[in-house]
Amino acid sequence: MKILIVKVSALGDVVHALPVLAHIHAVDPFAEVDWLVEEGFSSLLADHPLIRRVLPLRTRHWRSQTLLKTVREVREFVRELRSREYDLVFDLQGNCKSGVCTLLACKRDSYGFDRHQVREWPNLLATRHHVALGLQDHHISQRLLAVVRAALPSAVQVAPAGPLPVVATARQRVAEQLADFAFSGPLVVGVYGTTWQTKLWDLALWQELVQRLHAERGLRVVLTWGNEEEKRAVEAIAAAAGAQAALVWPRGSLQELVALMDRADLVVGCDTGPIHIAAAVGTATVSLYRVTDARRNGPEGELHDRLQVPLECSPCLRKQCDEDASCRRAIPVATVYEAIVRRLSNPI
Repeated sequence: MKILIVKVSALGDVVHALPVLAHIHAVDPFAEVDWLVEEGFSSLLADHPLIRRVLPLRTRHWRSQTLLKTVREVREFVRELRSREYDLVFDLQGNCKSGVCTLLACKRDSYGFDRHQVREWPNLLATRHHVALGLQDHHISQRLLAVVRAALPSAVQVAPAGPLPVVATARQRVAEQLADFAFSGPLVVGVYGTTWQTKLWDLALWQELVQRLHAERGLRVVLTWGNEEEKRAVEAIAAAAGAQAALVWPRGSLQELVALMDRADLVVGCDTGPIHIAAAVGTATVSLYRVTDARRNGPEGELHDRLQVPLECSPCLRKQCDEDASCRRAIPVATVYEAIVRRLSNPI
């Protein structure tokens, strides 16, 4: 059976979709599964043993090209997509872009969300079967699995996250970097950044947390970043905490980020891709939720502590809010600190 998964972005959402691979192969161990994903995230899936081929969607590249070059490359992409003759296409994105890709790829059968769950209604025109979700499908991963189970029913239970393999060369690179930094002791990774400003935890609270972890537990927190704004923020955290308390990690490849999350003893951060990567490789997490729902978005299982802002309006899914400043400080440092200490003291 030839199957195409259309889940193109974003990083955390792609990671949330990984359990569908285990389900598909539990039903049909010989299934040939391809995955269509934005080019920037393709390396995350490139060496996955349950994926036959990763098909990169070069949206950003095409926008930077001349019109003639873009037309030529898109034409070749469409030709290749149509030539594969998939038996099943799962549109797990639910928007117009994924719908176009689904229409182009589908020769036989396609499954997606129904009108209540689809992100953009024209996507309904791209799929033949529109899957309704039940109350049990609250978590993102369960929602995606529900679409796949509609076509491939099975009582098999798969892990709530992953699997996500770690590339050996990336693992070696991370080990070399830690040796270069003379890093020792438990490895706690702090992930300050996220895509929405309304998901961030207050910068001053990050500084206080890192200082306290070092002063009371002797921990040195590794801080990651994904863009220049996040880099400035983590540098401010490290400057306030001191060189012995914090280390700003050099930005590397996506595969190296996976390897770092795998090497870590614990990862702390807000609702962001690296937190979900950590869960997918089996690393413990402490994660914070403001405008999103910890029960819907957060890592599941005994390895993970999910902290929701204690406000009646949370989760609100707002990208802008007049109460943003106070909401950023609504989860106290003590709550996060205690969760980290408890998790490190009682590994599962």
